[in-house]
Amino acid sequence: METIQSIVLGVVQGLGEFLPISSTAHLVLVPFFTGWEDPGLAFDVALHAGTLLAVLAYFWKDWIVISQLTLGSVSKLKIENSKSALDEENSDFEKEYPNDILWLLIAATIPGVLAGYFLEDLAGSVFRNPWMIVFTLSFFGFLLYLFDKYMKQRKNIGNIGFKEAIIIGLSQAIAIIPGVSRSGVTITASRALGLDRVSSARFSFLLSTPIIFGATVKQFPYILNNGVDGSLIWGVVVSAVSGYLAIKYLIKFVQKSSYKIFFWYRLVLASIIVLFIYIG
Repeated sequence: METIQSIVLGVVQGLGEFLPISSTAHLVLVPFFTGWEDPGLAFDVALHAGTLLAVLAYFWKDWIVISQLTLGSVSKLKIENSKSALDEENSDFEKEYPNDILWLLIAATIPGVLAGYFLEDLAGSVFRNPWMIVFTLSFFGFLLYLFDKYMKQRKNIGNIGFKEAIIIGLSQAIAIIPGVSRSGVTITASRALGLDRVSSARFSFLLSTPIIFGATVKQFPYILNNGVDGSLIWGVVVSAVSGYLAIKYLIKFVQKSSYKIFFWYRLVLASIIVLFIYIG
């Protein structure tokens, strides 16, 4: 693969993983629009390693707090009063984390793991159909718009229990289909449950960590067998940088705005796909 192709796909993966627009769909569509050879699922997963680095880089202080809460090595009150636990930008959310947040994330991850295990072959073949992507982009984009517009923002991360975690986790399992968007569908489920926009995004990003890590570890031997060259490394690095920026600026964006812009983007993209299909 040409280095420029890896860089383009790295940007697409980094932005698409955390913006609610479906990174997998875009990784399918870029070759579809440009005539490049589809790099396949293993390359997609390699780029996911970059987004794993991005989410770890952004939330590493949060994960320290989550570990402390889980191990019980420090009380919640002490964490709230700690100046070193989190910076000012994250301090409000650190105070909201429930003591069982790690177990909630694990519970929410299980449906996605099962979906990946049983539907992996379909994910690499049947689900990568342009018509399927047209439908999923439009339909799940509309659901995001609908629940974001009409659901009240009455809950934050601290209000998530096992019931909410399982519902969000089940929605994440659907994201194995390109065009659904893992971040998009989990944010949609969170908004349907009444979480505010920022909390929905943050829980979605935290939830991405174990599922991306598991997928990367599972596919890592296959990636090594296919060879690691400079272009692949460029793709991973660019994916990490663009993913970090996507996390940072989406959180800032939804503090003041709704998710509707992503619905319109998905609808326009679906229309362009249909146009390309009909004009060959």
